[in-house]
Amino acid sequence: MLFSIKIGDLYSKECNLVKPYVKPSKDEPARWFICSAGDVFVTENGNVPSGPMASLNFPDLSQYTVVYLGELRERPCYLIVADLNDPAFVGGEFVPLRSLLSVHDEEQFTMAGRARQVMDFINQHRFCGRCGARMQAVDWELAMHCQQCNHRCYPRVSPCIIVAIRKEDTLLLARGKRHKQGIYSVLAGFVEPGESLEQALAREVHEEAGIEVCDIEYQLSQPWPFPHSLMMGFTAQWQSGDLHIDPVELETGDWFAIDNLPDTPPEGTIAHRLIEIAIGKAKQE
Repeated sequence: MLFSIKIGDLYSKECNLVKPYVKPSKDEPARWFICSAGDVFVTENGNVPSGPMASLNFPDLSQYTVVYLGELRERPCYLIVADLNDPAFVGGEFVPLRSLLSVHDEEQFTMAGRARQVMDFINQHRFCGRCGARMQAVDWELAMHCQQCNHRCYPRVSPCIIVAIRKEDTLLLARGKRHKQGIYSVLAGFVEPGESLEQALAREVHEEAGIEVCDIEYQLSQPWPFPHSLMMGFTAQWQSGDLHIDPVELETGDWFAIDNLPDTPPEGTIAHRLIEIAIGKAKQE
């Protein structure tokens, strides 16, 4: 079944209404985000396929779930929900979503992240979590609705704080147990029910590092599709306390001189940007 949902232009200033069942035409010059589990299909140059469907040797898309995601650089974008390592798609390979960061195309990565989250939402809400009946797509918004018990579900978004903490000319960096070997990053954590962002930040910093912070400043946010986080980035300054790194969450952590940092997250990540902002603040003082 061809199942399409229009989410709206990713970069429009106004929020467009969702219009489901938008079908791609064979001659439409689109970008195609073919997702399977946590992977996305890329061509030999590391980018997602782009061009008219008829020229890309695609299989019959009537057998796939297809979702209109919005526009990227004036081209429509579609999600195709594929089977695990689907052999019907040729001319490239399925790679982990994180690998798109290495292409240094932040807009493409953001759209791929949107595709991944929409795919997860559809796959995880085919049946009602309340009564078990089959769910149906809502006509006017990104939601799944149960006609039997009227339960309605929306895509899950999990708010997280992430903060670069400075102490004079040093930054607090830590290595998490799930981080790539050798990579140090700033502290982060999920917001709990009933917390403000500031309260979550203070709690996470105290739990993971044992210190108090001040001069908290919001900087920027980034959707992070692993699996459905919204990272809200801050900078802050050390106020008091000695470091006591939580061994449950982190392997190690310390204050590092801004001119002698260890390996940190790559460009395209909010952690990288926060580190740059914190360094800039230190150099201005």
